[in-house]
Amino acid sequence: MVIRAVLWDIDDTLFDYARADLAGMRDHLAAEGLAVGPSADRPGGPAADGDGPGGRSGGFGSVAEALSRWQELTVVHWRRFEAGGVDFQEQRRERVRDFLGREDLGAAEADAWFGRYLAHYEAAWELFPDSVPVLDLLAGDYRHAVLSNSSIHNQERKLRVLGVRDRFEAVVCAAELGFAKPAAEAFHAACAALGLPPHEVAYVGDQPDIDARGAVEAGLLGIWLDRAGTGGRPELTRITDLHQLPPLLGGDTRFGAPDTFR
Repeated sequence: MVIRAVLWDIDDTLFDYARADLAGMRDHLAAEGLAVGPSADRPGGPAADGDGPGGRSGGFGSVAEALSRWQELTVVHWRRFEAGGVDFQEQRRERVRDFLGREDLGAAEADAWFGRYLAHYEAAWELFPDSVPVLDLLAGDYRHAVLSNSSIHNQERKLRVLGVRDRFEAVVCAAELGFAKPAAEAFHAACAALGLPPHEVAYVGDQPDIDARGAVEAGLLGIWLDRAGTGGRPELTRITDLHQLPPLLGGDTRFGAPDTFR
């Protein structure tokens, strides 16, 4: 098999989403004066009086707990958006209302709160250290595009802020497509944007099922970026660092090649 292009996931693949998410929530809670209990994550500041986030006196037990709740609500409301039950801006507002336990919060207040959260989150944005070096190594030999289970609104801006948008011929996102990974249609739409058949495209992502297995089932070379080194899943092609990608693509790229980096 000759691989001519690489499709990329963004969050937790090229972009350190988990670190930015935690740092952004920590700084936002501190700035908003929302209480968290004693923990190593505590951002400081006085405890809030009365009902805190989630409608509980004293707020969350830790920043990690608050972040977990925010992530849970993100999934719930994003799925409603994907299903067409609510528009993009309203899903953000409803996330804020649920997080704060404030169903009476007006649209302008919710938008302002979310905007302040975004400012802290975006201040913590960083690519992983191996992202740009490996994109540089691959630039002369492969075409590049993005396939993300997010929206163009989010990911185009993120790539521009991070200084790498010009490295990708296309950015294809689930919110605009109407279907998301691991659906084969999502992978095929991204291949079509490159004008290449699936068997000439590799997909790199941090989720073993949504990314790697989904890509394989759609006819691409699916590569699981297992940064945490969790292992397992020997049926998948697995790397633990992006520096392992160039030799993999340049060597044995047989469809469904087994894990060689355990």
